[in-house]
Amino acid sequence: MPNIAIVFGILLSMIGVAGYIYGATNGAASLTALIPFAFGTILEILGVLAKANEGMRKHLMHAAVVIGLLGFILPLVRLVPRMSELTLSAAVISQLAMSAVCLVFVVLAVRSFIAARG
Repeated sequence: MPNIAIVFGILLSMIGVAGYIYGATNGAASLTALIPFAFGTILEILGVLAKANEGMRKHLMHAAVVIGLLGFILPLVRLVPRMSELTLSAAVISQLAMSAVCLVFVVLAVRSFIAARG
């Protein structure tokens, strides 16, 4: 599971960097584009720490799932209320990508936790 957290952290970081670079090239760079990067960095750190510390692995992976769950919910909280007026922009694509990546991570983590118990 720590390796999965690292991979999904890298994916989120790439989404954030790509969003920021896209905004910078269009003259509309915003630091909020780096929000997926921040979530990704946290997941990567938790994954690396979990690999390095066997005794804390379970706790660190549970923390990673909380970050993943927040990364799934928070973009949707911003998008859903404005659903009728949304246009397919880079910001919307970035938020949807972040939410989707985090959802897949949470599902994989929950399946891993269930498998570890059974």
